[in-house]
Amino acid sequence: MNPRPYVRKVERSWWLQHPRYVAYMIRELTSLFVGLYCALLVVGLVRLAQGQSAWEGFIAAFSSPVGVAFQLVCLVFAIYHSVTWFALTPKAMPLMIKGERVSGTVIVGAHYVAWAVVSIVVLIGAGV
Repeated sequence: MNPRPYVRKVERSWWLQHPRYVAYMIRELTSLFVGLYCALLVVGLVRLAQGQSAWEGFIAAFSSPVGVAFQLVCLVFAIYHSVTWFALTPKAMPLMIKGERVSGTVIVGAHYVAWAVVSIVVLIGAGV
């Protein structure tokens, strides 16, 4: 006779028990909005390929108050996601150069510098 294994009951709100878990779950939630925004940009490319009237309808939808609010929410979530990922990078990807561990602040700082450079290049490319 095989005894049943013990299965501990886990409540749905387990992640609310500790602030670190809450931050983790919020970070995971933000990735959904980043993915959704990327999918909407792909829809924009499809609308662009469909012609001027389809593109203008897409732009009108994104320019509406709801569209602008959605984009602002996505921007805030993308910034939060990026900042929390940059903070985790030294732990997730420790870097060794010539047998010496690179400081976490250097790794995080390099990510922010790269982010700024890419943002400037995109802004220049957009004509801003």
